[in-house]
Amino acid sequence: MIFSTLEHILTHISFSIVSIVITIHLITLLGNEIIKPYDSSEKGMIATFLCLTGLLITRWIYSGHFPLSDLYESLIFLSWSFSLIHIVPYFKIRKNYLTTITASSTIFTQGFATSGLLNEIKKPTILVPALQSEWLIMHVSMMILSYAALLCGSLLSVALLVITFRNIFYSSKGNNLLKLNESFSFGEIQYKNERNNLLKKTSFFSAKNYYKAQLIQQLDFWSYRVISLGFIFLTIGILSGAVWANEAWGSYWSWDPKETWAFITWIVFAIYLHTRTNKNLQGANSAIVATLGFLIIWICYFGVNLLGIGLHSYGSFT
Repeated sequence: MIFSTLEHILTHISFSIVSIVITIHLITLLGNEIIKPYDSSEKGMIATFLCLTGLLITRWIYSGHFPLSDLYESLIFLSWSFSLIHIVPYFKIRKNYLTTITASSTIFTQGFATSGLLNEIKKPTILVPALQSEWLIMHVSMMILSYAALLCGSLLSVALLVITFRNIFYSSKGNNLLKLNESFSFGEIQYKNERNNLLKKTSFFSAKNYYKAQLIQQLDFWSYRVISLGFIFLTIGILSGAVWANEAWGSYWSWDPKETWAFITWIVFAIYLHTRTNKNLQGANSAIVATLGFLIIWICYFGVNLLGIGLHSYGSFT
């Protein structure tokens, strides 16, 4: 009873703190020139990480097994992974481009885990025989950590694509307006005036374009680093899962739906890493592959849970 109450308290405290962190990030974006509450939001994420760590430990003691046996526990661990990815770069570079993405991802997964949709599976249960193995910690933790890292890296690529295509759209729109002005005969004087105004604004637009170019470069850099880390975790998770499957079911690979989609996820991000070796395919081209991978991860993570089929259906909704 005590552990159950403590788990309930820690769950809601972590959700409340990360909600405040998101609010602080919004204030930072809207009023960055007036107030800069960046340090407060980072301390809030550290507090969230500690609460989620305490929640997992409490769940571990309460249930008697590592808390990764069902969908609710995996969502809590996924939230913990997002918060971990958030605070690790903080101690090294203090400010990075992952903050908004990791904080938003934490509140999304934590909110879904604490929602009424998962009330039936929140209570700890005894592990089925196939899950009573030392491989549970190794395999499932590596898979969830890989999901968290790959999702964060993919979202950075999505942001890169949005900024890139937005620049292309406004650039083409500006060129069309300039051609339209040239085609109408408003007189030589008006055309020269517009040209002079354009030249006056050149320095402003050059600085703005330089900032966007730097932002795109940083997003591409961090996306590559985070996805590379997630790919390593995913590879370890698949290999350890194959060994565990051989012990539990007598076969390293059985083309179970979860195994199949995990393999597809691995292939997609292997293609992403391969495109990074070609300078002509870096940037937007590789970001498109990562965006596809973002969708594949959610299919892999929730597909089996929605259908409740296959050997990996332990974490289904029902």
